[in-house]
Amino acid sequence: MYFDSLHYIMFVPAVLAAYQLMPSRWRWAVLLSASIAFYAALRMPLLVVAWTLVVLTSYWLGRRISDESNGIRRRTYLWAGVAAQVVILGSIKYLRVILRLIVPRFEIPTAGMDWFSTLGISYYTLQAVSYLADVYLGTAKPERHFGRFALYLGFFPKLLQGPIERAGDLLPQLRSLGSFNYTNVRSGVLLFCWGLFKKVAVANRLAPFVTAVYYDPHGYSGLSLIAATYMYALQILADFSGYTDMALGVARMFNIRLTENFKSPYFATSIADFWRRWHISFSRWILDYIFKPLQIEWRNARKVGVVGALMVTFLFSGLWHDVALTFMAWGLLHGVYLASSVLLKPWREAVYRKIGLANHPGRRAFQGIVTFHLVAFAWIFFRARSIADGWYTATHLFVGAATRISYATSVRGGVMGAILNGGSARDFAMLGAAMAVWFLGSTFRKTVRLQEQPIWFRWSMYYALILALVYLNAYDDVGFVYFQF
Repeated sequence: MYFDSLHYIMFVPAVLAAYQLMPSRWRWAVLLSASIAFYAALRMPLLVVAWTLVVLTSYWLGRRISDESNGIRRRTYLWAGVAAQVVILGSIKYLRVILRLIVPRFEIPTAGMDWFSTLGISYYTLQAVSYLADVYLGTAKPERHFGRFALYLGFFPKLLQGPIERAGDLLPQLRSLGSFNYTNVRSGVLLFCWGLFKKVAVANRLAPFVTAVYYDPHGYSGLSLIAATYMYALQILADFSGYTDMALGVARMFNIRLTENFKSPYFATSIADFWRRWHISFSRWILDYIFKPLQIEWRNARKVGVVGALMVTFLFSGLWHDVALTFMAWGLLHGVYLASSVLLKPWREAVYRKIGLANHPGRRAFQGIVTFHLVAFAWIFFRARSIADGWYTATHLFVGAATRISYATSVRGGVMGAILNGGSARDFAMLGAAMAVWFLGSTFRKTVRLQEQPIWFRWSMYYALILALVYLNAYDDVGFVYFQF
């Protein structure tokens, strides 16, 4: 029962109806029951076990941290809680590998169930760690109501891909769940539909074109690899931000405001700015719980300490996605970008002054273009099936580019020939239409407050979005990119 499925679209109104009919003091129970049912409906038994263990350990240890006055014991409880989450995450995530090492021919009959999926576990374990750390630091009070705490970790809209919510942001909302609010329901439905459009009409239409090249990059070079890389940058943004919009939209129907996870990341003017705009809840997490503690620990090393903290932080970022060389390379690239920014800032400012860009209005545009291309280059390793594929792609982006430009639009040669391996010319045209709607819709949402417009205008926009969903939907079963993490 995924967000872009008919089952989910029927599930949400049923939960909303039960939520409204229930007395306010029991609404948390409706949401918790719905969250458990949602997770169980995925037919991945170990995930339910893992979630239960995370809830039990973090709830108990959070209370122990709060109630304990002895500093050493409080720290012991904190690290015990962190270790428990790491063990739960690691044992579930790598259980299949461990069992196959013990029994090389190990296979388990699934009977329609995926016993070894890790869907969602990386998100709620990080959330549990942040809860324990915040209780330890005194920035959040422990939740003593077990049901509400379980809901905090397992609230179904954000369970599978986040956002990774802080205790101080979400728990107070769960303690005072409001009744039906027409404005919230309307805006929530609209936000859900907009996210659904980005997923099924943009990301799902981009996916086959990207896959056509990245499945076998050694068969391509030059413009074909460049085009596929640009397309993947757009695909992952549409896919992940589309999911987030759907999650925020459903939560809003229940009067709950989740953390905004994306703020036009490809308009960032530096890599640091990109990480303030991309996967914001995760960026805040690694900043507060990895980078800052390391920076304080290594403060005597000054810039070298900052650089070291950045490299460790973004290596963790890569490893959090998966223990694979491709993700390590992606994380380390971002670490190098940020470390270089710290070390080369005086030189960079001197160059800007020398070429006349120090106070030039075009500086932001120049920085934005450079930042986008650095991010897109790093996505190569994120998308590559192996480090060898990633290295080949990165080193063959401009191979033969000069000779290919003359026939770049040919269906049998150049970039169009490669791209159309992922679909027909009609598919490419439909993708262009979906991209246009995405661009225009994003611009419209930033400049116009729809709820303040006349009713005829609002409903015209609603119908336009519905028509776009119906006619531009790829109708392909393409999973969410971040479900694998």
